[in-house]
Amino acid sequence: MNKKEKSEKVLQIIGDIKNSSNKDLMLAMDTIQEDFEFTKKIVIDSTHHLDKLELTYNTILKEYQKRTKVNEHR
Repeated sequence: MNKKEKSEKVLQIIGDIKNSSNKDLMLAMDTIQEDFEFTKKIVIDSTHHLDKLELTYNTILKEYQKRTKVNEHR
């Protein structure tokens, strides 16, 4: 089963949980768990990236402010 077929199957299972087999429920739970872990990793990686961007920006801003303060007093 390819990724698209699997996604469609999981959506069908979610849409009819009460009538889905235990095997289908396990498939849905496994797929959701995989997606959760994948998404969590992306969020964590993005958060680290944002933190680094903010730190870099603030470092550059401080240097810029230091330079422009010096030039304002001339």
